[in-house]
Amino acid sequence: MRILIATVQVPFIKGGAESHAEGLREALCQAGHEAEIVAVPFKWYPPERILDQMLACRLFDISEAAGVPIDLMIGLKFPAYLIPHQNKVLWILHQHRTAYDLWNHPLGDLKCWPWGRQVRDAIRLADRTLIPQAKAVYANSRNVAKRLQDFCGIKAKELYHPPPHADSFFHASTGDYLFFPSRLSDLKRQALALIALARTRNPIRLIFAGEADNPLYERKLKRLANRLRLADRVEWRGRITEEDKRELYANCLAVVYPPLDEDYGYVTLEAMLSSKAVITCNDSGGPLEFVVDRETGIISAPTPDALASAMDFMYESPNISAAYGKRGRERYEELDISWDKVVRTLLSSGQR
Repeated sequence: MRILIATVQVPFIKGGAESHAEGLREALCQAGHEAEIVAVPFKWYPPERILDQMLACRLFDISEAAGVPIDLMIGLKFPAYLIPHQNKVLWILHQHRTAYDLWNHPLGDLKCWPWGRQVRDAIRLADRTLIPQAKAVYANSRNVAKRLQDFCGIKAKELYHPPPHADSFFHASTGDYLFFPSRLSDLKRQALALIALARTRNPIRLIFAGEADNPLYERKLKRLANRLRLADRVEWRGRITEEDKRELYANCLAVVYPPLDEDYGYVTLEAMLSSKAVITCNDSGGPLEFVVDRETGIISAPTPDALASAMDFMYESPNISAAYGKRGRERYEELDISWDKVVRTLLSSGQR
């Protein structure tokens, strides 16, 4: 089959969504198909630009290329999943969240613009009307599927996939530092982790790895660390190689990952593959589909004191932390997360 994967990308920003699309393309090609990624450049401000991009996606003709039919389109992200195709399957990473769960949240920006409400309503109408036109609708997590149901009345089945280079993660030792690998962003809540670290009763070290969505936010975090007198307990590794990331996973005490209502989150799965316990929060979304409290990690309240208590527990109980990590690896295997399963599911839906 000739298959197009439709997604969007903010230029110069690469994260889990981009790895997701590349992993899907590779899996399709390994299964003997021709697959390409069509990535629409995305700009969400001012809100009127979102309407322009929605219209542009609806005007795209990807029924064929160079006179040869495209057999299947797999849509991943808004507004690319609105592109029409006679044989379309959706595997939704997330909708435009500021029109939904982040509409009234302090981190949501859409409501702050004069035309924000009208744009929000247009996004919701398009999703409710056009998403059901696909032959099948999947979500990359139960959390994303729940949003589709709650906000749009659309049923979607969760379909999990492995993180990049899943077979390369390993366990080495139980170190003395906590690891927080993620791009630096308000939604990932590195600031919460810093404040919590300052309230621990032990000299715990925390290593951050990941670039910032916005350099201003990175500077803000570093100023916060200095104000909290954490300069000797925090490391900022920035962008690191995949090999260095796996080493840091393999030798950490535990992984800290407390995002706000995450869609899926590779970090949790990478920690499980590395046999490491995960500290997350009870409002973190995607990680809660994998972390079992006091079995593969700790699920805390999203407060500095609660997170600090979880950090101290891991530091003071390294044997228990190691046992949580071992159980996490076992749980990953039990979940049967594989690209083969993803490809079979998506292609069988497109052939109905």
